[in-house]
Amino acid sequence: MPVQLLKIVKGKPETPLPSHLQKEDFKHLQEGFDHTNKYFEGIVVVSYPLTKLGDGTDFFKVVLQDMDDFYSRINSINILIYGKMAEDCAKVTRSGDTFVVAGFKLEKSPTAREDGRHDCHLKLSEEAGSTIFIYTTSKKPAASKTASLSVAPKYLYTPLNDLKDGTVVNLYGIVKFFKPPYVSKGTDYCSVVTLVDPSNVKLTCTLFNGNLDALPKIYKVGDIVRFHRIKIREYNGQMQGITSGGFSSLTFDGTVGAPVVPRTSSKVYTFMDEEQKVIEELRAWAASNLSIPGPAAKLSGVQPMLFFDLTCQLVGKAKVDGSSFLLKVWDGTKCPYPTWKVPVEARDMEGDKVHLYQLRKLTVDILVYDNHVQLAKSFQIGSFLRIYSIHAKQVSAHQDVSHLEFHLHGGTCYGRGIGVLPESNPDVKELKAFLESVDLADTQNNESMSSLELDSTFNNLTDHELDLERCQQLSVTVLTDHQDLSNTDLKTILNSTAPQQYRIRAKLRTYKPQKLYQSVKLHCSKCNSLSEVPDGDNFDLILQGSAITAPNLELHNTSWYDSVMWTTQDQKQRKIAIHFVKHDEMLQQPEDTLLMIEGGTLKEIWKLTKRFKCVIPVRSTDNNLELLDLSVPFLVQGGTKYYGCKQCSSPKPMKSLSSIAAKQEPSWEPTEIAQVLGIEPLQYVFIMKFTLVDGTGALNAYLFDYEKFFQIPASEILTNSFLQEKMQMTMNMLCPPGRKLDDLPWLECFIRSYNVRNEMKHQVCYQIFDTTIAEDVV
Repeated sequence: MPVQLLKIVKGKPETPLPSHLQKEDFKHLQEGFDHTNKYFEGIVVVSYPLTKLGDGTDFFKVVLQDMDDFYSRINSINILIYGKMAEDCAKVTRSGDTFVVAGFKLEKSPTAREDGRHDCHLKLSEEAGSTIFIYTTSKKPAASKTASLSVAPKYLYTPLNDLKDGTVVNLYGIVKFFKPPYVSKGTDYCSVVTLVDPSNVKLTCTLFNGNLDALPKIYKVGDIVRFHRIKIREYNGQMQGITSGGFSSLTFDGTVGAPVVPRTSSKVYTFMDEEQKVIEELRAWAASNLSIPGPAAKLSGVQPMLFFDLTCQLVGKAKVDGSSFLLKVWDGTKCPYPTWKVPVEARDMEGDKVHLYQLRKLTVDILVYDNHVQLAKSFQIGSFLRIYSIHAKQVSAHQDVSHLEFHLHGGTCYGRGIGVLPESNPDVKELKAFLESVDLADTQNNESMSSLELDSTFNNLTDHELDLERCQQLSVTVLTDHQDLSNTDLKTILNSTAPQQYRIRAKLRTYKPQKLYQSVKLHCSKCNSLSEVPDGDNFDLILQGSAITAPNLELHNTSWYDSVMWTTQDQKQRKIAIHFVKHDEMLQQPEDTLLMIEGGTLKEIWKLTKRFKCVIPVRSTDNNLELLDLSVPFLVQGGTKYYGCKQCSSPKPMKSLSSIAAKQEPSWEPTEIAQVLGIEPLQYVFIMKFTLVDGTGALNAYLFDYEKFFQIPASEILTNSFLQEKMQMTMNMLCPPGRKLDDLPWLECFIRSYNVRNEMKHQVCYQIFDTTIAEDVV
């Protein structure tokens, strides 16, 4: 059998292992070694819940600790078990069991640096011919509760300034910074916490566990934690803490005077009377020596561009797309600014419709992204959440009416994350009492609602159907030229030679990409190259790299710009220089001013763009101010970043701008700036593939459009949520999701055929041109 239980009799297995198997040392579990007919033996120190993979395969993970070198720095390894073998093991495995694994496959572990275990992991399955032997002993009689209490161990706790590399210790610490649990690159959840204590030494701990509830239940900076059996290692001259076999934790509220009640998911733990005194002493020290944040923000106090923590109740949730998820929450107060309501289908919104309607003026929509999505999906409606580092983003929408959007960006920087608070939490008790006191009558037009009102609020299907019926009779597109051309069947086009131009009437069966923001690319009209729009994080990294070099003071205050420099008050004490370009030896009004910045961060640049017309990130050399790498924008204007083609550009020093400054009325247009700086500008374009059908055939036509087809500038779509919503509504009109082909609207458009040849093959392609969306479609 693939999984066998072996009894231990007088310290030895009752049944010996197969004679062809030889024991493999922990240090020899490396790639390149022959592990055929070898087995590895270890003690189970961690076992994770049985789960199912995406394809339905059972998966079980255990961590084995080396029996022969129990105290070495790295002495444990991940064992990944699949299929029926995983199910069988999960039923019988207990912490402390002795495992013997044979017929394993050895692979590099992607989580080795994070969990501090072996560089490789072992994979086992019945299909691969693997075998697992589990040693069991006869069960001892359970000790009485009185006996177990009388022998409770007395633990020794190590101050943070006495930690040594390679040791496993117990410790107390005050939370100075933390990242709520998130899904790591492997199969575990991860949490990061930085601790301090009266020794004034910091310790950053990276904690892993397959069970979310087993990680410390930290809710705020200032909480106090007790860690048992945490492994200490030295990295880059700093001590770090990582989870080891048998790790456990307790968390306490760090507020002076609060009840000393531990938070833990463990049903068995020790907490001695003298430890209560330790908690009280740490609370008093923290109150005098640490800057503990005040209460979390209320929606009524939120300001634009603020990053804030929010304690709230979840009343609705919905999937938006593959990388984002909507949480609809309230805290009983009303945001003082108009807020964005994320457009989702009524059928996708989870939550009580009546309750959602009642709270419609008090709820806000929070979009969470990337690594937070999986956790957000698991939240139950009605649960209380604490969301950390929400971004209140002010966006100017249609007709210059601005509103606030709330985003929880991907990643874990600045402690971004979400946690569920139990109803016993003091903040939850206070919030519940407040929510129960809110008079909802003031937020409604009528106290009672008919089903018709609910339907009109949550499901505009009737209006949608009317629009669709209208669009089936009339084309949803407008032809802007070539009115002399008559319609041609797609079958005829497919059988014709290229190049030619056609007028067609067809339906849009599918389109790519489905995530519309992915359709925006950068195009160089000179070399005809296409590239992805660079990630904003890359921009920030290059800015941080350039800030290492201090500005050259000899380049300050020239005849055509004035310079100002200051030092930031943070630990890095960056030197920032801003050069204001003059006109006729005078500074212009801020809305007409171009400035150059050295040493600034992305956040600082965005602040400047809200007041000044143009911002150019630069660096100083021995003789000139120069542009940064062309991987980043050469100009930022408003919310738009302008890029240059690396292949076609020949950047010139910034003093070339003085020719524009000398003009009678310098306009500081991006194209003019690019020209004098030797930059070949890249243009934002929409690149999409439409599959068109008309009953006679189907063809793929490419849309290559700057702003004519959607009547939306491609350069603005990534920064304007109103335009994003408009574009999505347009595509939903052209290709309504879930509709049959007969129900789709007709499109009239022009397409041109052209030849694409290379050394291997010849292909005819088709492109949409001189066509635009009708103004009354959306």
